Amino acid sequence: MTVSLVLIVVLALVFDYINGMHDAANAIATGVSTRALSPRVAVLMAAGLNFLGAFVSTAVAKTIGGDIADASVVHTSTVAAALVAAILWNLITWAKGIPSSSSHALIGGVIGAVVAANGTAVLKSAGILKILKALVLSPLIGFGIGFVVLLAITWIFRNGTPGKLNRRFRRAQWVSASFLALSHGSNDAQKSMGIITMALVTSGLMDAHHMEVPTWVKIACAIAMALGTSSGGWRIIKTMGTGMIKLTPPSGFAAELASSTVILSASHIGVPVSTTHCISGSIMGVGSTRGLRAVRWDVAGRMLSAWVLTIPTAAAIGFGIETVVGHFVK
Repeated sequence: MTVSLVLIVVLALVFDYINGMHDAANAIATGVSTRALSPRVAVLMAAGLNFLGAFVSTAVAKTIGGDIADASVVHTSTVAAALVAAILWNLITWAKGIPSSSSHALIGGVIGAVVAANGTAVLKSAGILKILKALVLSPLIGFGIGFVVLLAITWIFRNGTPGKLNRRFRRAQWVSASFLALSHGSNDAQKSMGIITMALVTSGLMDAHHMEVPTWVKIACAIAMALGTSSGGWRIIKTMGTGMIKLTPPSGFAAELASSTVILSASHIGVPVSTTHCISGSIMGVGSTRGLRAVRWDVAGRMLSAWVLTIPTAAAIGFGIETVVGHFVK
């Protein structure tokens, strides 16, 4: 294994760690905010299930590794530039407490670095369009499912007392939060797997037409994601769990069930989605059952701005890094 490949593996694992730290809030914010889970228990549970989720499939990893650009002509420095760009953006948004998308950051970084090194010809427009469609549609689907699930819960338990319902759904959130943590690992950990696999192709250690994620890559990425998740992301938890709406145990359960359904479905068909987008869309969906005024749209608007900025900003950072570094390593 060359020095450049070792560097990419290290950067990919750092990205995975930060991704887990950055996105830990996705799986536990609702449970913590409704007091269904204590913060410590929630973080440990999410870390363990993120680890297990990384082994669910490799379909997303193959999409990241082969459907954004022609890996056979991409230089290892380009992959490194993409990772650094994504890491920088994740750290910036984490420090500000903004739940932006690690997926968007990585995809933007890859696109920008590849264009700087090879031009647009090596980009795979069909694959990028598929990914962008999934990134846009997934929070909308989460919104709709969350809205419908909470309406169904409200109707089914319409004669129940609030205190009894809250106690029941706090217990139910142990299941829904676990489901969400597992789904998070099934999608997000695979993104770093895909980047490392791309680097193996660019280094000539793997055939681009027979791309399979090695076992050691799966284990390393799963461990990095779990460790990052265990460190938590408390600023983002506050924004996700209480910033947009005041969640109750039934609404928290509905949001977790909706978002995990979307994420696991995306993992099954091999499209990377933003877990941040999915849970945020689901939270807004359950909040909208109480009327549009129940959602703090100013908070949602700031999050939306971060989402819109992430891909172009990460692409610009990746482009700049590859432009500078590429001259020295090629």
